[in-house]
Amino acid sequence: QLQLVELGGGLVQPGGSLRLSCAASARTGRLYAMGWYRQAPGKQRELVATFISALSTNYADSVKGRFTIYRDNAKRTVYLQMNSLRPEDTAVYYCYADQMTRVSWGQGTQVTVSS
Repeated sequence: QLQLVELGGGLVQPGGSLRLSCAASARTGRLYAMGWYRQAPGKQRELVATFISALSTNYADSVKGRFTIYRDNAKRTVYLQMNSLRPEDTAVYYCYADQMTRVSWGQGTQVTVSS
């Protein structure tokens, strides 16, 4: 059972930046992938970004070129750098950790992009 703690959400103006972090507190268990989903009211949950390795990352088309996901292996932490934020990026962002046999979820953090 992984415990995931998300940080970094908040209110930002359009064009601004935020960095989300997701820290896995468990000392055991191999991680296959970590990343973020997001969900806005009335919309389908969307896979935003996934980190498998430094050479294998995936992004939703809607965030390509604006978001970057990377990992600090020593800290078992992944980061989502979000630049050029748009109002349509407003959502609750949920970190996940995929261990193949199970998926763990963070508590969610609100990102609001508004003037």
